[in-house]
Amino acid sequence: MLNNIIECYPDEKIIKADGLDSAIIGIEINSMRLIYSSNKIIEILIAENNMQLEDALEFYEFNIANAYIGDKTPIYCYDIDLN
Repeated sequence: MLNNIIECYPDEKIIKADGLDSAIIGIEINSMRLIYSSNKIIEILIAENNMQLEDALEFYEFNIANAYIGDKTPIYCYDIDLN
């Protein structure tokens, strides 16, 4: 997904969260901010860092979702399963 976004918008400065490329689900085109799946990020934290769910949620909320890195800070959203 990230490669496709960069290819479509080669002149844009896009800020990404390190190590979470597989959690990217799109881009908000007005602000050119990447959109990440919070659910996928938590899955990555559990799988790659051997975290328990509670620890992954706490780490995500404190260190990722609440981190502000300027106007291009990525957007994080929780997926809703409608099935």
